[in-house]
Amino acid sequence: MKFKGKAIQCRNLENNIVELIFDAQGESVNKFDQTSLEELREVVKQLAAENSVSGLLVTSAKDVFIVGADITEFIKGFQVPLDELVQWVKDAQKIFSDLENLKFPSVCAINGYALGGGFELGLACTYRVASTKAKVGLPEVKLGLLPGFGGTSRLPRIVGADNALEWIAGGTENKPEKALEIGAVDAVVEPDILRDAALDLLDRAKSGELDWQAKRAEKLEALKLNENEAMMTFETARAF
Repeated sequence: MKFKGKAIQCRNLENNIVELIFDAQGESVNKFDQTSLEELREVVKQLAAENSVSGLLVTSAKDVFIVGADITEFIKGFQVPLDELVQWVKDAQKIFSDLENLKFPSVCAINGYALGGGFELGLACTYRVASTKAKVGLPEVKLGLLPGFGGTSRLPRIVGADNALEWIAGGTENKPEKALEIGAVDAVVEPDILRDAALDLLDRAKSGELDWQAKRAEKLEALKLNENEAMMTFETARAF
C-alpha cells in the first residue's frame, strides 16, 4: 500500500508491514488539523480493505511525534452550531476507533512530544514504544478542553482510573520513564534504536509471541473498579 498526502505518507516494508509516516509539508512539527485528519481517515480506510497487510508501524519524520491539535482551527470549530461540532468530534473519534480495530497489530514509535491528539493516536495503537527523549500527555485541560479523540476512554483502561485521572485533570507532560512505570507505553529505548525496537515488537506480535488481540481487548472492555479503587479515584478527583 502506498499513500502520499500533505501530512501523511505510507510505504510498504518487509514482511507485509506498512509504515504510516506523519510528515507535515512545510511545517516544523506535526499537528492534527483538518487535512491530517482527512488523510488519516483515508489511510485507515485503505488499510482496512487490505488483505495482505499484517502489521502497521506509525512514525514521525519530524523531531517530535505529534504536538496535538492545530490551535488556530479551534476558533473556527467553536463558531459552528453545536450539533455540527458534536458530529465533527464523533467523526474524528471514529477514525481513531477504526485504526484501533484494524485486523492486525499496530505499534506507535514515539520519538518526541506526543501530546493531546498525538498521544491519543498512540493510545489507539496496540503498542507504544517511546524514545528516552519523548514526552507524552493530554494537556488540553489547560485550554479548558477535554481530550476529544477517545483518550478519556482508552487511558483509564490502559493505566488505571487513578493514573488516568491524574494525567487528564492535571494536564501534565510526562517523561517516558513515568509513562512506562504506569503502563502508558510498553517500552522506552534510546532514540537511535527506536525504529528497530518498534519493528521488533511488531514482529513479536505478528508471530503470536505476544497476544496483541488480548492487549487490544483490554481497551474495549468496561472499566473495572472495586469499591476501594472507586473511592480513591473520586477522592483524587476532588483534589483537582
